[in-house]
Amino acid sequence: MKRFSDRHQLTTLSELNVTPLLDLAFVLLIIFMITTPLMENSSKLVLPTHKAAEGAAEPPDVETISIDRDALVTIGKSPVPPEAVREAIENLKATRPALAVQIRADKSLSVQQLMEVMDSIRAAGVTKVGLVGTKEQ
Repeated sequence: MKRFSDRHQLTTLSELNVTPLLDLAFVLLIIFMITTPLMENSSKLVLPTHKAAEGAAEPPDVETISIDRDALVTIGKSPVPPEAVREAIENLKATRPALAVQIRADKSLSVQQLMEVMDSIRAAGVTKVGLVGTKEQ
C-alpha cells in the first residue's frame, strides 16, 4: 500500500532565500553609517561655535583645510608646511577650476596664523573660502 508515496518525492528548491542576505546588508549599512562621521573628524580640533543657517549648501568641488593649534596645516589628509599652502592650492586649482575651500581651524589658533593661511589661499586664486565651526549649543 503506497499511501504516502506522492508526498515524499525528492524535488529541488527553485527559490533562493534572500532574508539572511538582506539582514547582512542592513547590518553593514548601519556599521558604515556609524563609522563614516568618525572618519571625517579624525583630527583633534576644537572648532569655534557659530550661529549658521540650517542647511547651508556646499559647493561640489570643496577642499578641506585643517589647521590645528600648533599651526600644522592639513590639506585633505596630507600635511603641508604653512609656507607651501599657496603652491598646493594652486596645484589643486589647476586640476579643479571651480575649487572652493573650507577651513577648519582650531579654536585656540591665533587670528594672525589663520589670516596667513587665508592670504595664501586668496593668493592662489581661490575666491570661494569658508570657515567651518560647530553649532552653538
